[in-house]
Amino acid sequence: MSTCATLSRELSEPLAATAATATTWLLVEQSGPWGAKALAESHLDTAVGRALEAAAAGTGVRVALIRRPGRHADCLPAARHEVIVAHTVPGRGWVRRAGVADPAELLALDFAALGAGEHGGFGAEHVGGPVALVCTNGRRDRCCALLGRPLAAELAVAGHSEVWEVTHLGGHRFSPTMLVLPYGYAYGRLTAESAKEVLAATAAGHMVPEWSRGCSGWERPGQAADHAVRLAVGETGVDALTLAQRPAGEGRWLVTVRHEDGRVWEVEVAEGVSEPPRPESCGKAAGTPSRMTVTALREV
Repeated sequence: MSTCATLSRELSEPLAATAATATTWLLVEQSGPWGAKALAESHLDTAVGRALEAAAAGTGVRVALIRRPGRHADCLPAARHEVIVAHTVPGRGWVRRAGVADPAELLALDFAALGAGEHGGFGAEHVGGPVALVCTNGRRDRCCALLGRPLAAELAVAGHSEVWEVTHLGGHRFSPTMLVLPYGYAYGRLTAESAKEVLAATAAGHMVPEWSRGCSGWERPGQAADHAVRLAVGETGVDALTLAQRPAGEGRWLVTVRHEDGRVWEVEVAEGVSEPPRPESCGKAAGTPSRMTVTALREV
């Protein structure tokens, strides 16, 4: 049976610069089954889910549901919901967490401030190792269930990290996909072995370029520039690079990448399309997804 992930792999579609963009993630624990649009199709109150999504719109905050790996039978709502809030802009990141009795309490948060990197004292600082978020929502794409759930289960059993299933990370065709906190790098086409390597690297303050889709704290042109510089100089330290991007004409950007040691690069990035056509998700018609290409890189 052909899947979107199988075809993407056969076409050698690049992983780089495909991460979902979010300066801040708001992750809400919700057990039980999830629908394709989980914020409105789960045991989370539909009105609350839609209100959270509306409150996050345009702020840089991305809301998703999480649950522990395992079986997810239709069950009674939990008495408490774990909430993880993570700002993922390199050099300015943080992770905070709290438990709430009712997710409606989260509507009192200042979403614009969260997106800008101000947590306002929410909860307590995360203490511990990396947090692995594996996309497993089969109602949204079957690849996430077929490939993501076994990965999440194996990582949880191995005890290498705190592991959660998450509703949506984008890029189903790169399944299994994983977002890792505290730094917000997304990864794709993982195996259990490569995922464990990623988690070990994250614990040491590094990222792994081979399976990286990019840091969610950067927009996609910035993700492409970050990846290109890392490959060029062999840099894996998560906070070693900062960047600023500006438009350089339709579908083009100029990205300035700065290393903490003082080196600077100018990177030109152009947006094109992926050929030949391929489905971005199982069951969808074939299309030509957007693709970021580095056209020039020079140290200045």
